[in-house]
Amino acid sequence: MKKLISYVFPIYNEEGNIDLLYKTMVDLLEKHSSYDYELIFVNDGSKDKSLEMLIDIQEKDSRITVINFSRNFGHQIAVTAGIDTAKGDAVIIMDSDMQDPPKVSFELITQWESGYEVVYAQRKTRKDSPFKRFTAFMFYYVLDRLADIKIPRNTGDFRLIDRKVVEVLKQFEEHNRFLRGMVSYVGFKQIAVSFDRDERHAGETGYPLKKMIKFATDGILSFSWAPLKLITRVGFTVAGISFSGILYALAVKIFYPEASVEGWTFIVISILFTGGMQMIMLGVLGSYIGRIYVESQRRPLYIVDTIYSSSNK
Repeated sequence: MKKLISYVFPIYNEEGNIDLLYKTMVDLLEKHSSYDYELIFVNDGSKDKSLEMLIDIQEKDSRITVINFSRNFGHQIAVTAGIDTAKGDAVIIMDSDMQDPPKVSFELITQWESGYEVVYAQRKTRKDSPFKRFTAFMFYYVLDRLADIKIPRNTGDFRLIDRKVVEVLKQFEEHNRFLRGMVSYVGFKQIAVSFDRDERHAGETGYPLKKMIKFATDGILSFSWAPLKLITRVGFTVAGISFSGILYALAVKIFYPEASVEGWTFIVISILFTGGMQMIMLGVLGSYIGRIYVESQRRPLYIVDTIYSSSNK
């Protein structure tokens, strides 16, 4: 009996990429006929013709399942829905913009067959803008320094996970998800496969600056207590500076009274500095408290409008 490989593709306004992606996948699957396949497309509230195109190819190919969300829930949630639905012995997560070369997925399968339960694709090169490369470098640098677990650098969600890893991930219920961190957290036998990342074929990135910042924040806050520890250190530092200032002011007042002047500048600087640090620290605390609030609501991770698959016909 052939093993089943599930592919998961999150879709958000990808009408310019779907036809090429599907054609490329069909050609590759025909060349690797030693496995059975299912292709799961998760439409994450697309505003273009992505859903219509997905329904059209699903009607022609029984291997395809289309999950249509009721609205946009975000890339990580779309991937989660695909993982929850996948039935394969192994699940491969890929972006839909052709930056993740589909042919590399079979290198992941080769490593899986040799005994690895997580095989992640690690970028050797990437054809992105200088700004995107710089921000990616800084993100992984900061994450590497702050995270409580080791998360491989230059990796995205392009990876293969074994069925046993899938079953473990399905137990994770947090809303602010950082899947590459979650996969690192669960452990098991993992290995990297290097690849060259291509340019986006068509359309605009689903991760503009605002979403990139939120994604980076999720990664750091989900797997690190460092910001909270930093608050304590900053508090002691500010207290030390303030105490030194007090000693200085008293010394001048006692030993050099003639040099003592009205300290409006010193007072204003002290108040603004202390107030600014307090606001920053409250912001960090608020980020953690906000996450607790979201989890306490226990709302579903996503809402499905319709599932299009051969089993529903």
